Amino acid sequence: MVATVTTVAFLGLEARPVEVQCQLVAGLPNFIVVGLADKAVAESRERVRNAIAAIGLALPPKRITVNLSPADLPKEGSHYDLPIALALLGAMGVIDAETLSHYVVVGELGLDGRVAPVPGVLLAALHAGGRDMGLVCPAAQGSEAAWAGTVEVVAAPSLLALLNHFKGTAALSPPRAGEVAAPVSGPDLRQVKGQETAKRALEIAAAGGHNMVMVGPPGAGKSLMASCLPGILPDLTPAEALEVSMVASVAGTLDGGRMTRTRPFRTPHHSASMAALVGGGLKVKPGEVSLAHLGVLFLDELPEFSRVVLDSLRQPLETGEISIARANAHVTFPARVQLIAAMNPCRCGHLGDASLACSRAPRCAGDYQAKVSGPLLDRIDLHVEVDAVSAADLVLPPPVEGSAEVAARVAGARSVQTRRYANRDVRTNAEANGDLLDAVATPDEAGRQLLADAAAAMKLSARGYTRVLRVARTIADLAGAEGVGRIHVAEALSYRRRAPGG
Repeated sequence: MVATVTTVAFLGLEARPVEVQCQLVAGLPNFIVVGLADKAVAESRERVRNAIAAIGLALPPKRITVNLSPADLPKEGSHYDLPIALALLGAMGVIDAETLSHYVVVGELGLDGRVAPVPGVLLAALHAGGRDMGLVCPAAQGSEAAWAGTVEVVAAPSLLALLNHFKGTAALSPPRAGEVAAPVSGPDLRQVKGQETAKRALEIAAAGGHNMVMVGPPGAGKSLMASCLPGILPDLTPAEALEVSMVASVAGTLDGGRMTRTRPFRTPHHSASMAALVGGGLKVKPGEVSLAHLGVLFLDELPEFSRVVLDSLRQPLETGEISIARANAHVTFPARVQLIAAMNPCRCGHLGDASLACSRAPRCAGDYQAKVSGPLLDRIDLHVEVDAVSAADLVLPPPVEGSAEVAARVAGARSVQTRRYANRDVRTNAEANGDLLDAVATPDEAGRQLLADAAAAMKLSARGYTRVLRVARTIADLAGAEGVGRIHVAEALSYRRRAPGG
């Protein structure tokens, strides 16, 4: 007899069905797992053996073969423990194999039979719902699985409790969906002294989802302004919150099943490796650019990152997703992020101050900024020079306008974009392209002439030209203008980086 239990293999945010087939045949006692399993899955034999012993059962003195089908699909992770154990118990006749056929099963087993949390439960629940099946998962993640909607969720604290549930002797209560986490308050823009130009650029970036880089001396407030950005961004919609939670589920960071409406804000250190930033590793996991999906990726001290690591961001910034190629599989994660970067003008940071600048100025500035490639900078919409804060600025009282007032204007501009791009696969002006961008952002005659002249004088690439149009459209939305005019194009051009020699 062959007992079968359904589980899943995770490839990015895709959950693929896997059949766990268990057969007992006469022969020398042995327990083998086949089907392109990694080390964690191969070790599940000992966890399963001890978990079954912990509930008072012993494995039969037969040859036990567990096949994970399809055999050519890589199997990684410890979530195969519970389905292997249930398939084995089904083959032993301890549990009805027909009952198990209606569920997708994930969970890691402890040696005492407890069912431990595993990454990807939310994806497994959504996959089960799409196949009209229930889900068996660890009790600690029942609230996470319950977000999938109408899926029947059996959240088991232990293998024994799960057996009792299926036998009808002690039914497990269905879990409730986790709570929505309260928003985390960050710094307020009132704390920023001076820097009116940079704060205006930050508002435009938030309103249109644009990438932005701030260049200025140490202590000018670049990091503080970046940390204020989450406070002026609109909350995630329910659909967006589900997308973000799916990434967190695969990464194993969805704590207690709590979803959040606050946009992610990730700040990796400049020593981060390529796998840490874009994803990958021995067991492919989402990187910082995916964990920041639909939120902000803040890179402080931009030139201090490895150039190879920074250039790996060029593709996801353009396409909104990251593809990681392996010999036996291609894994894709979403990466629709808003990149905010900060950097000093040179290594010493005091290029514009002759009394503080190093002896290599101004040549050191060219060497330092050249660490960031031109193609990456071309993908950044807003380039802002941040001046040092003067003593006069420091003694001024806090500005009247703070994050709440700016957030209200940003929300108004975002609502205009939501209506404009309804029924399209576009959320913000930063994502508009091609004919759609021409339709919504073509400036008036004066604006077109200014843009044409500036494109020649500034040596704008086709990408740079497109990004100026996107920023101009956002500026017009903030102003409540129906069309894009010369004044909107002029402000957008003021934030554009000049090409070397232009």
